Amino acid sequence: MSKLPVALQLYTIRDEMSKNFVGSMKKVAKMGYDGVELAGTGGLSAKELKSLLKDLNLIIVGSHIGYDALEKDMDEVIAYNLALGNPYIVCPGLPEKFRQNADGWRKAGEAFTQFASALKKHGLKFAYHNHAFEFESVAGTTGYNLLFDAADPELVKAEVDVYWVQYGGYDPVELIAKFVNRAPLLHIKEMAGDAERSMTEVGNGIIDFKGIFRAAEKAKSEAYIIEQDTCQRPTLESAKISLDKMREWGL
Repeated sequence: MSKLPVALQLYTIRDEMSKNFVGSMKKVAKMGYDGVELAGTGGLSAKELKSLLKDLNLIIVGSHIGYDALEKDMDEVIAYNLALGNPYIVCPGLPEKFRQNADGWRKAGEAFTQFASALKKHGLKFAYHNHAFEFESVAGTTGYNLLFDAADPELVKAEVDVYWVQYGGYDPVELIAKFVNRAPLLHIKEMAGDAERSMTEVGNGIIDFKGIFRAAEKAKSEAYIIEQDTCQRPTLESAKISLDKMREWGL
């Protein structure tokens, strides 16, 4: 099995990042993460953040940037991420206006194609991060299918959040297997076996990660990104437990 970089989606430790952005990045590097995915920049310039990442020997695998910023501030998004050296711009959610009917989902796919086309002109790539609402039934299929069917497959990629796929009633292994060359980034997020389907640390739940890793290899995915939206432990502790389990699995 090929070894992909393991990054941390910094939203996981947003409580720590808000108190000390640089100090928290240092702790992530010390844990042994290969890289990070951004959920904010801590007010640092692209030059400052790039220098920090270099000093800590962390790669950047992507950055979550909201739909409104992509629609209204694309030039700034491009300039900052080019200077930073970030390869993937990831839209982390979809405005409600697109989620009303099948036509809305298709329009979202078309809008993402426009975003991705603008980014590609500068060597940047685009992906969309799912939650569970994309898998609700719409016109005999799902919003997820409508969106990705309407989007240009060469331009609009998927950042598959395996927890939310399973929460939405679908098998993340099957979804990744269908997205060969279209699922470069995978959110590695664990589901506990309780009635609430709580989030927990990787390896402490019921997600079929071995199947996911096999599917990821076939799909030619590029990075594993650990994320835990809510933690019962201190967030940095949860981030380390998940990474340690990935390393135990040889990843």
